[in-house]
Amino acid sequence: MTLDDIKRLDPKKIGSWPAVPKFAVLLIVLVLMLGLAYWFDWKEQYEQIEAERTKEGQLKTVFIDKKKQALNLPAYRKQLEDIEKQFGALLKQLPGKSEMDALLTDINQAGLGRGLQFELFKPAAEESTKEFYAERPITIRITGSYHDLGAFASDIGKLSRIVTLNDISLAASKGDTLVMDATAKTFRYLDDEEIAAQRKKDKDKKGPAK
Repeated sequence: MTLDDIKRLDPKKIGSWPAVPKFAVLLIVLVLMLGLAYWFDWKEQYEQIEAERTKEGQLKTVFIDKKKQALNLPAYRKQLEDIEKQFGALLKQLPGKSEMDALLTDINQAGLGRGLQFELFKPAAEESTKEFYAERPITIRITGSYHDLGAFASDIGKLSRIVTLNDISLAASKGDTLVMDATAKTFRYLDDEEIAAQRKKDKDKKGPAK
């Protein structure tokens, strides 16, 4: 069929057309119908199906994660118990409020026991409170030999309670003696009432939740 034959076809008499142009017209109509159906109906359904597939994948991931957590739950519980035991052991190294005076005495005795001379031993007037413990710095200045000062620092580290020496500086004194300036920090745990008060204080600092 030539181009002239196609031009002579009467659009009002499609039923009498030859098979080839008739099939071509039907094919074009079918493609248009499919295109319109996709644009006005199927497209939204397809997007919804894809969204549900994505959601299904996310739910599967969540399910697998939850399943792994459930399988590892005994291990997690054992790990939590170990952490609580370790925390309890560390907490025992912090004195309570009533034991702080005894700890200060221990620090003083550690220096005197090494023959050191305290020129200054001044605990801070106020403690610095944290989440579950409080720390009190003590400004110290002691005089003695290098060996005795080193032994004193070692003795402090061996105390049953946690004490740290910070901001240490050494200066020459008379003869073979040295003067050591340092800040000894002592720590104690807060009781339940103090912890509650500290949490309230932290919450007040953050302000109301928005």
